[in-house]
Amino acid sequence: MKQKKLSWLIASLFALPLAAADARAQADEVQQVTVSGIRSSVRNALAVKEASDSMVEVIASEDIGKLPDTTIAESLARLPGLSSGIDRGNASQVVARGLGPRFIGATLNGRELATSEPDRSVRFEQFPSESLSGATVYKTQSAELVEGGVATTIDLKTVQPLKYSGRQASLRADALYYALGRDIPGAKKTAPRVGGIYLDQFVDKSLGVALAFSYQDQPSLQKNKDHWGFNENNAGDIDGDGKVDKTPWGFQDKVLRGTDERSSVLGKVEWKSGESLLTADAYYALARIREPGLQHWSGDIGNWDNGQKGRYSKLDIRNGYVAGASVADMGFSNHDTLWVQDTSTLALGVNGKTTAGAWKLEADLSTSRAQRDSQWRDLRQFSRGTGTLSWAFTGGEQQSFSLGQDSGNPANFWGPTMHIDTDGRLKDELGALHLNAARDIELGPVKRLKFGARATHREKSYGQTTWQVAPIAAIPDADYETVNVAGMAPYIALRDFGASTAAAFGPGAFDAAGRPRTQNDLLSGWKVRERGASLYGQADLDGTLFGKTFRGNAGLRVVHTTQTGEGMQALNGAAPTAVGDGTSYTEVLPSVNLIFNVDETQERQVRFSIARAMSRAPLDEMRASRNLNVDANPTQPLTGGAGNPQLKPMLADQIDLAYQWYFDKGALLSAGLFYKDISRYIGITSDKTTLDGRGALVTRSVNGKGGNIRGVELVYQQSFANGLGLSGNYAYTASNIHENIPAAKPFPIEGLMKHNGGLTVWYEKAGYEARMSANYHSAFVRNPTWGAGQLVDNDAETYVALSFAKHLTPKLQLRFGVDNVTNQKVVYTSANNPYEQEVTEFGRRFNLGLSYKL
Repeated sequence: MKQKKLSWLIASLFALPLAAADARAQADEVQQVTVSGIRSSVRNALAVKEASDSMVEVIASEDIGKLPDTTIAESLARLPGLSSGIDRGNASQVVARGLGPRFIGATLNGRELATSEPDRSVRFEQFPSESLSGATVYKTQSAELVEGGVATTIDLKTVQPLKYSGRQASLRADALYYALGRDIPGAKKTAPRVGGIYLDQFVDKSLGVALAFSYQDQPSLQKNKDHWGFNENNAGDIDGDGKVDKTPWGFQDKVLRGTDERSSVLGKVEWKSGESLLTADAYYALARIREPGLQHWSGDIGNWDNGQKGRYSKLDIRNGYVAGASVADMGFSNHDTLWVQDTSTLALGVNGKTTAGAWKLEADLSTSRAQRDSQWRDLRQFSRGTGTLSWAFTGGEQQSFSLGQDSGNPANFWGPTMHIDTDGRLKDELGALHLNAARDIELGPVKRLKFGARATHREKSYGQTTWQVAPIAAIPDADYETVNVAGMAPYIALRDFGASTAAAFGPGAFDAAGRPRTQNDLLSGWKVRERGASLYGQADLDGTLFGKTFRGNAGLRVVHTTQTGEGMQALNGAAPTAVGDGTSYTEVLPSVNLIFNVDETQERQVRFSIARAMSRAPLDEMRASRNLNVDANPTQPLTGGAGNPQLKPMLADQIDLAYQWYFDKGALLSAGLFYKDISRYIGITSDKTTLDGRGALVTRSVNGKGGNIRGVELVYQQSFANGLGLSGNYAYTASNIHENIPAAKPFPIEGLMKHNGGLTVWYEKAGYEARMSANYHSAFVRNPTWGAGQLVDNDAETYVALSFAKHLTPKLQLRFGVDNVTNQKVVYTSANNPYEQEVTEFGRRFNLGLSYKL
């Protein structure tokens, strides 16, 4: 059935009716350009970059429905000063200029987006190439830009059908192959991907329509080994040298063999009448993850107060840490799991533009909604016997452990229990109204005045239920199979997870309806509301200074926000009760952008920007939930953990200076400096505060001191007459800001990559296209989980991608590509301890596809 579906999707490429029309795309709202390949895409992007009054990076479509990569996330990760964390083998959340996702603003057609993440960050892999015409990354601020991006604001652009000439249509279909699937029995190795776009104009080209869709059934595969950390405070002296030897809590290995099914639809209508333009658009994306997994957990080796000293042998102690050893008489558990996650994003907008005398007026009304439903099902079985557990986690990706028992025989395990963890429901709703007015004016260097107002309302909530189910019937050994994966101990897994669990635990085992929530569930739930209003005024400039022409803008944006957080509070383990809090603030954000032309041809430019920017607090950290311990002595403080509804936004006073030389078509040589002085940086710490009129020492997110981030960015890009092209960039970033964990040696600020760069070489001639991209970043701190403060050090990585294409006919193109050519693994190091690592392998990805264009 799967092969038939794949064949049908690829065959559908040839079902379009024949028509002839040249595709025309546009790089932004202003400039209409003809786009037909890599070279044109590069030129179009540079043309927008050169013409912009801000410092920007631009991604332009190579053709209708043809961005350089499968999703916009992969393209963004290659831009100067930008990179991305990897999730399920894909580029996902963006890191920019030494700052993590909390500092990245994301908009779709200039509108802020609701997200299925707990905070505000956007997963850019949800936007496939068919739905977008490009993206603009604003590295500097201007008053007319929506507030929220201290590092960058990334504006994704959908197609504008009235900017094209005639009917256009494009369809692409790919067969994808995931090499890691060969190592994992039962894993899916191949997958289909199909997408297309259609646009047309009617009623004398006054009415434009665009429709786009995409579908991908991607295997979600990985092999993983994870260290659980060390007993830092209650270990003992194992080798008798008088020093405490810190021992591991345990380890786990994990294999995933699931699917990540993604689909999206875009619809857009434009109607033009005289000087008026009305646009309505809708974007909907859906992702369904069904991720069967297999795990071994081997714990209980922490040697609490030296109680297990006699079981240890073959010690490998490094810097006080037991990096390798054997421990006798240890058991383990086998976990046959299923992760289920459904996410959806809906963005709707209506935009109207018209003129009234000398004024150009614009009104924009939008709403965005995101939802995530998730559940983890864990069939957990403990070994009947014990054995000698041996391990060697010595750093540098060197990880091995042996269970010392036969883990592939169902008879060696006790009966199973079913654990359903974090059956969670997250919802995010965001509405906005934006009004703008602009008019041309001749007042010295001031050529245009712009004014605007924006009002927003956002509400985000999360709730979860956790439970366990005892079996009502035994699972026979015949229902299990042994799964052998290279580098892992054998697993036992149900041949049919759904049928066997239904028989053993009942058909309603995974239904949360009517189940009581645990204490932790109640304390984990929250709701945050945020209302915002902003006003701005901006002058666009064009004049002469010291004999040199210049242009740019100067403006002021004033932002007022009111926020409230709700949750539950538990005192000394008592039943939780509702609690709430909040705050409000007003921020003034001035900005100036100036571009000085060094020569009359304006090929050489000096760009300068100074501004104040803000990034609001993560929404989940604004929850009011508290779990507190109360001392009977009223002079002693409350202690515990909590959210913080009184968090203020992080601010940055920033300066940018760059020299840019556009020395040929599609050519650029650029060097830039930036400096950001960040205040009110948000980190997790034990904070002295007052709760309900009583002193408290609570672990929570707080606004701290901050510090500075500074960096250098270098760019070289050139297209040659023989069809070759080069694009290279390098960024160096430094900061004196540190996180609050670990206490002894805090991490640098989340997202800080000291070195980041990439090289792309392409060739395009006589119907052939080829591209090789290599991107490198040094180690950086990230939060790969949904829980705030779960920081790890993401080791240095180099990702290499290759793609080749040949036009078989003027309309039909054959494509082949390889992603992650070097099989780069993702390595997390916790607590700044080189022996405490998690290593994940996602493998290489191959694709073979066809593109057909009308």
